[in-house]
Amino acid sequence: MSTPWIYNQKKDTLFILLPPFLIVGVVLLCQPFFSHLEDKYEFVNWLVFIVFIDVAHVYATLFKTYWVSGEVGKHRLRYWGIPLGCFVLGAVLYAFGSKLFWSVLAYLAVFHFIRQQYGFMRLYSRTEHTSLLKRRWDTVMIYVVTGLPMLYWFITPDRNYTWFTPDDFWRLSLPHAKPYWYVLYILFWLVHITLTFKEYQKFNQINWPKQMIIVGTAISWFTGIVYLNSDWAFTAINVVSHGVPYMALVYFNEIKGKPNELIIGQIPKQAVGVITFVIIVCGFAFCEEWLWEVMVWKEHFTVSDLATINWTALWVPLLTVPQFTHYILDGIIWKQKKRADNSARSS
Repeated sequence: MSTPWIYNQKKDTLFILLPPFLIVGVVLLCQPFFSHLEDKYEFVNWLVFIVFIDVAHVYATLFKTYWVSGEVGKHRLRYWGIPLGCFVLGAVLYAFGSKLFWSVLAYLAVFHFIRQQYGFMRLYSRTEHTSLLKRRWDTVMIYVVTGLPMLYWFITPDRNYTWFTPDDFWRLSLPHAKPYWYVLYILFWLVHITLTFKEYQKFNQINWPKQMIIVGTAISWFTGIVYLNSDWAFTAINVVSHGVPYMALVYFNEIKGKPNELIIGQIPKQAVGVITFVIIVCGFAFCEEWLWEVMVWKEHFTVSDLATINWTALWVPLLTVPQFTHYILDGIIWKQKKRADNSARSS
């Protein structure tokens, strides 16, 4: 098997593969400390996890799309049509009620989070030689370790966390189904371990990065949704496991890998480049969240002159456009890369 690494072993491991394990370890070891932070320093939690990781990773997409030289010119309909379509669809959904709007966005977000893990798994599988059965089973496992925790959420009404707002998801109280859920979850893992062991016997190799993606996804989703019942723990695990690897992938591929293709100019190398990248995405994220606060939520920041203006039906769909667009574009731009990689390997 050729090297499976996206950039190199050290950086892939540190910034893409380890974040789910690290954040779960920190959360489990430091629950009292973080519970204290949640109670007394809720603003800090919001700023670090929501603004500087979750929202910031959305703006990292700019480095692969709008800020790539010639990219918008080649796909004008995509890059102008998708944001406009997201705004129009959002406005229509919001006109039917905020609950419908946030529910649709929440289901789309869950699908996006799941597909990102599938994408990473496929990236780390691109050079391996394995059986068709095992390739298909790895796909099944990504959907199992994400879908089953979501099913647990749907059948367990006592969860103390939300995705966007309360009642985003359709819920059904089935507390007696929990034992069956655990049995099903364990059975899937027994099959996965068995197939992985057979593959090792047949090919005398294990694709460790791919296995770390599957296991890391399982640990983060199980811990954040099933094992713990805490809003801050769910948020921390969810956004770190999702946002940090995505930003690292964009940085490695689009800034380190294509330093001369950005219309905003060449990003410096080494630590200065990382800091520049982080400042840019965090700056955009803070500006967006500031607008959310003064125009919609009014929890952390307020502007008195705007306090009497109630244009929520406009601002909510408009401010959701970057996130909504990210969900759609992310399902397109990485597929292009996949086709290019396949073409290069077959040539």
